[in-house]
Amino acid sequence: MKNKITLLAVLTALTASASVVAEDKPVGSGPNPFSDCGIGAALFPKHDVAAVISNVIWDVGTTAVTSATASPETCSGENAQAAAFIYETYDSLVEDTARGEGEHLSTLLSILKVSADKEAEVVASVRSEFREVISASSYESKTQVEKAEALYSIVSAKIAG
Repeated sequence: MKNKITLLAVLTALTASASVVAEDKPVGSGPNPFSDCGIGAALFPKHDVAAVISNVIWDVGTTAVTSATASPETCSGENAQAAAFIYETYDSLVEDTARGEGEHLSTLLSILKVSADKEAEVVASVRSEFREVISASSYESKTQVEKAEALYSIVSAKIAG
């Protein structure tokens, strides 16, 4: 029964993503929601099959499809690279963030193209908010993906704001 529901959700998502077409681009020219978007693309940027499997397992692909249709620019480039980097180097980034400096933190800011004059401000803001996240009682029970996603969300918000 669970497999049937998953299959139905995937087919529905594919149908929904196929129906959203940019007016000035041919059908199929946008990102593939299952391999180019979502947490799967962030975790497995060079392995399409693994990205698809991850997206389907994570939330039946709904986040990936939403990303592809609502904001396709987030499906590749520095945002996807940053998400993958955060996941892959999470423990080192936590240490660097706590110190307010370090190789991994510098690399992340570089990936996200944070200008040198904004780095200190961004780091201070991220440290402040991330301190609250890691001190929460629910933090230890989160998965690696959830922890990485929380850090990514904080960094993205601080850079945008």
